[in-house]
Amino acid sequence: MTSRPPSVRPSHVRMQKTKQSSSGARRVVGKRSGSGSGSGWGRWVLGGWLMLALWLGVEFARMPDVSSLRTQNPRTTALMAQRAEEALEAGRKPRARQAWVSLGAVAPHAVDAVLISEDARFYKHEGVDWTEVENAFEQSVREARLGRGASTLTQQLAKNLYLSTDRSLLRKGRELLIARQLEDRLSKQRILALYLNVVEWGEGVYGIEAAAREHFGLSARSLSVAQGAMLAAMLPAPRRWLPAQRPETLRTRAGVIIGRLERERRISGAQAREAQVELARFFGEPAESGLVAEAS
Repeated sequence: MTSRPPSVRPSHVRMQKTKQSSSGARRVVGKRSGSGSGSGWGRWVLGGWLMLALWLGVEFARMPDVSSLRTQNPRTTALMAQRAEEALEAGRKPRARQAWVSLGAVAPHAVDAVLISEDARFYKHEGVDWTEVENAFEQSVREARLGRGASTLTQQLAKNLYLSTDRSLLRKGRELLIARQLEDRLSKQRILALYLNVVEWGEGVYGIEAAAREHFGLSARSLSVAQGAMLAAMLPAPRRWLPAQRPETLRTRAGVIIGRLERERRISGAQAREAQVELARFFGEPAESGLVAEAS
């Protein structure tokens, strides 16, 4: 009987198994290295959250006690101190004109003008108007530039009372925390009263009573619809858009505010027409131009 040469299949199978084992090992190593990368990202995320939690803890510990504002008016504010320092650095004598008044001592249409201009949803939010934040973000994306700030009246009050005017993210974070504290501790009416009495309305002019006397020579109670609209229109740039200088931006914004007051039924149609005529007369225009339809 002729013997057959030994078969090579067993060794071939062993080689295949060896290759499979080594490729499997490589896959395991690959998976392990991938999972290591994932855990690395996880550590970064966890570290970020821990840093945020630490920052929040520190900020809460440093939070001003806003409870005293329920019954006490602040003697000064962070903004007043900043403006005084800026004046001294520029070689000028600091000026601070302010007179505290209650909400009842301010013409209602002037209060409404400020709310419509600065925070139309004031009574609907709890310090931060996320609807307005979303709208502002969408506008910024649409126009490829930074748009309106979307700060609520409560946030503006927090900044005026305790913070500076810098635009850093840390300052914004503190502003949000203090705004929540204000909303938790104070009533909406008190927040509004504080805001109207401390907000800046010109160089060294703080509060609506001082503003009415500075720019129109009368009390806040006696402000006309047009005058209240002009004061509200000043707020985004209170040291540049001065009634005495008759800037076109102030005239346009005041006209828009009057139109919104009428649409929101805060004033009648007759009051709106009268206010537009007064506005046109104040800016030295023909009376008819004050009656043109305003742009929303």
